[in-house]
Amino acid sequence: MTIPNQINRLTAEQDDTAILETDRLILRPLTWADRPVLCAILQDAKTMTYYNGAFDEAMTDEWLQRQLDRYETFGIGLWAVIRKSDGELTGQCGLTWQPWKDRDVLEIGYLFNRHFWHQGYAREAAAACRDYAFDVLQADEVCSIIRDTNLPSQNVARSIGMEPADQ
Repeated sequence: MTIPNQINRLTAEQDDTAILETDRLILRPLTWADRPVLCAILQDAKTMTYYNGAFDEAMTDEWLQRQLDRYETFGIGLWAVIRKSDGELTGQCGLTWQPWKDRDVLEIGYLFNRHFWHQGYAREAAAACRDYAFDVLQADEVCSIIRDTNLPSQNVARSIGMEPADQ
């Protein structure tokens, strides 16, 4: 799928919905206008290797609606990650409540378009979410639930100070 360059382009000055900002990135709530870019991410088999495969149209819509519902219910969710240099939506990263064993845990989740892998965006966005969880939400702990085969995501988690805790 080809995404026209004008979709989801903005500058920091134009974006009054920013939740977080880093040196290179802006994190803001996802919207239905982001759907074409989400389709490119969620419907790509290589990107979705650790999610048991690519999503179809309905699954993508459910994913997006789930984030919008999370914003409404919890004030957090996965956010659009926008590159400041050109306004490109590179992926999504944020905080969600996830069931783990006998309780809900606050998770830092991240998923990026594979064309933006290995550029430090996941690490930068995840670190900003970590800080937000502790500094703004006053969380006692955060985690990332990662498959044991997903070494790249494990490396991101380790790079922001996380350690395996429950395998």
